[in-house]
Amino acid sequence: MNYKHGLFSVYGIELEYMIVDKQSLEILPILDKLFYELLGEYGDEVERGQIAWNNELVLHVLEMKTNGPTDSLNGLDKIFHQSIQEANALLAKHNALLLPTGAHPWMDPKTSMHLWPHGDREIYESYHRIFNCEGHGWANLQSTHINLPFKDDQEFVLLHNAIRVLLPIIPALTASTPVLENKLTGSCDTRLMFYGQNQRKIPIISGEIIPEHITSINEYHDAILLPMYKDIDPFDPHKILQEEWLNSRGAIARFERGAIEIRIVDIQECPLADVACIFAIVALLKKLIEHGELYDIDTGELKQIFLSMIKTGFDTIIEDKNYLSIFGFSKPMSAKEFWMHLLESIQSDVPATYFNVLQQIVKHGNLSERITHKIEKGNSIVSVYHELGDCLAENKLFL
Repeated sequence: MNYKHGLFSVYGIELEYMIVDKQSLEILPILDKLFYELLGEYGDEVERGQIAWNNELVLHVLEMKTNGPTDSLNGLDKIFHQSIQEANALLAKHNALLLPTGAHPWMDPKTSMHLWPHGDREIYESYHRIFNCEGHGWANLQSTHINLPFKDDQEFVLLHNAIRVLLPIIPALTASTPVLENKLTGSCDTRLMFYGQNQRKIPIISGEIIPEHITSINEYHDAILLPMYKDIDPFDPHKILQEEWLNSRGAIARFERGAIEIRIVDIQECPLADVACIFAIVALLKKLIEHGELYDIDTGELKQIFLSMIKTGFDTIIEDKNYLSIFGFSKPMSAKEFWMHLLESIQSDVPATYFNVLQQIVKHGNLSERITHKIEKGNSIVSVYHELGDCLAENKLFL
């Protein structure tokens, strides 16, 4: 079977933001009100030119996405920023605004979680009935999703296996969640700590987060999708959730789109930073794929690196020789050094504006590390997150 778009010919980008009170920054579950004001009825999507707005599981999260595939990432941050300004202007009448980062710093999901009650609500109700969505990994998370296309079986296999190799080091660059329940957690990417535990009732749904090595689309169906549907079937008699999006690995096949969706990227402080990180991920995947290798490295090895990155970010020491050799390295090094070398290798593939952002991130720390530094210097959590709201509104880095 051939799909519409070949490798790296188009991109589908999704960015998620919290709706919060302007002064207190408490979450506000009012997205359906906003959509009603725009549509004259309760709907699941609002088209805003090049960007479309969608609901998610809960009423306080607004997803912005490219309105169909886009053939260029360059300048995409400005398009998203314009949409953020439009949303903030509309939210102002509710004394509300959009807030970035991958998790609200003090939301209590047990008392503040409000499921989306319209449209496809039976999907969300099914999730809640089976897994109980009153948890941070369900009700309190915002991420960047990157959809990358494949044309056929061969391209799918190359892309899938390159992505699974790159996933472990992404959190070092993109972690943005050091605060939960109004305190520093001691982990760079607390969102991903919860992400891996969401569906432990049916472990096969998320697997090891790092996807299995795959050699064909048929194998993907047989090894990942069908066992997942089988295990959830006793809990899902009407087969509401038995679709490819049930898969909760860090990257999942979206055959209906002809794409693989990367799901472990924390939302950053502004679209400029998001698009810079996306550029880096895409450029590195291109380099991994150009050799035509399938990178049959053990999933357990990759998961150990991934878990270390979640905890210690750029300070993580990468010692796995198999992993280092994939990127042409032989000696152990910190994730910061690792990313410095990787940036050197892709400088010619990333526009200067975004490459400068990537250099700033590696130099000053991922967003999680920069937030932590400010709080440890005596700034209150509330003041730091107010500043992050300003960064989103102005499309500027938090430095």
